[in-house]
Amino acid sequence: MLTTLWLLLCFALPVQESPFPISCPNRKQCQLALLSDNDIILHCNAPGAQWQFFTPLKTTWASNLTTNLNMVTMLNGSLLIKNPLPSHTGIYNCNDKDGKKVMRYEIDFQDVITLHITHKDLDQKPLQNESLSLSSKQFVFTQWEPWQDCNQCGKPGERKRLGYCYIQESLENAMPCWLYLGDEKVWSNRLRPEMQVETCHIPCTHIYAKYVVFDNFQLRNNVGSAWLTCPLGSIYRPVFWEANNLSLTWKDQLSGKSISTIMDSSNGGSWLQVFQSAIYRCFVQRELMAQFNSKVNVDPLKFLSSENSKQQPEAEETQKENGNSVLKGLNVMMLVGMVLTVLGCLLKQFHFSRRRERNKMFLVK
Repeated sequence: MLTTLWLLLCFALPVQESPFPISCPNRKQCQLALLSDNDIILHCNAPGAQWQFFTPLKTTWASNLTTNLNMVTMLNGSLLIKNPLPSHTGIYNCNDKDGKKVMRYEIDFQDVITLHITHKDLDQKPLQNESLSLSSKQFVFTQWEPWQDCNQCGKPGERKRLGYCYIQESLENAMPCWLYLGDEKVWSNRLRPEMQVETCHIPCTHIYAKYVVFDNFQLRNNVGSAWLTCPLGSIYRPVFWEANNLSLTWKDQLSGKSISTIMDSSNGGSWLQVFQSAIYRCFVQRELMAQFNSKVNVDPLKFLSSENSKQQPEAEETQKENGNSVLKGLNVMMLVGMVLTVLGCLLKQFHFSRRRERNKMFLVK
């Protein structure tokens, strides 16, 4: 009974991504670069907390409370930011219920739309360091995060790492690009984040799946595709997809070999666009998260249409032979039926004639 209820819940619950938790270990203040359009949770262990957001200007910081529509303070005091925009770059202060500052985050939400993706196995090169001249000379470079875990085990998988745009001026400490620039109007193709991918291979250790979502999907007729979302998937976590037990890789996608699926780079492949029916499964940190089965609606009328019943020549010949056999059988049955009908009529007429003769004989007597 419990298993049945659990399965019903899995089918009923919407498949969503999971916000990625952010914290400053052993500190009450930190400076971070993150990616836009990817949900996060800023940790603050202060129930009843109040958050303040300040946006960076050229010379100072200004309070900005109009952009808090996508920010929700959780019961434990942490702040959930859904679909952060580059304009949400700024300072986030967490104050307790008495107004005392508990945490301070300086965050640069870099535009994920400009993400530069490369694969080491395809000899694709990351962005090169460049100079940026404003009032003084600045040095623009990519500061790389550590490699994420391999997304598969026991067979070739892939791992990725994120890189963020940083600016350094002379001997000053480097800063995330848009925390440094503020509202400065600067355009450069170098001012963008990166994602680098490479092949990896690690042995398997037994992992217990906490839960698995089973869901159905259907290709939309107007575009011939569907979007699948991996639960708990995030650009900050290793995500892996397979179709009918075949691996879907960034290498195939970036090289143009993959034409039936597209992993969305803006969320690290947590969203998958599919163009053909199959059984799709997704893994997060090598743990099975969901299985998606194609839902096919069968229209009985299409089998009556000659346009939708094109078959191979061999199948057509077989169909013709079967059809001829059926027609022959029907003809024989019709002939037998006609004979039996005629015999029935004759017998009925014979019985009717005999009855009339008996009646006549009775009248004569």
